[in-house]
Amino acid sequence: TYTRRFGGDRVTESDVLHVPPGDPTATIVADLADAAHLPSSAFDTIILTQTLQLIYDVDAAVATLHRILRPGGVLLATCPGATQTYDGDWGAVWCWSFTPVSARRLFAETFGAEQVTVWSHGNVLAATAFLHGLAKEELSDAELDY
Repeated sequence: TYTRRFGGDRVTESDVLHVPPGDPTATIVADLADAAHLPSSAFDTIILTQTLQLIYDVDAAVATLHRILRPGGVLLATCPGATQTYDGDWGAVWCWSFTPVSARRLFAETFGAEQVTVWSHGNVLAATAFLHGLAKEELSDAELDY
């Protein structure tokens, strides 16, 4: 979805990384914290959504992302901030939550501060609604924009 949204018809090839083998949608099986087998400078763009919080050695994962990204490439990463940290699917491996400051520092150490842009979205109502399991559609745009 994000590949099509942000890349559109400019995308000529797309890979999907998954950690354990067996996912039929995965074209690459790897642990970003230990992925010496992935080729360096191989990707123009990496879209990494809601993943870093599940990797204990997050510094090694960011180093891998930097290594496999082509010079001048773009990494689009999303990280949860205010969120429930336990659920049936991910609770056993959830390691981190990020603030804008921690995300900026994490990526700046490897990519360089001048190469990092961090945006934070939401407000107290949005975070509270999320923690209670409400969907975005259950709040008005005015409430979300406040």
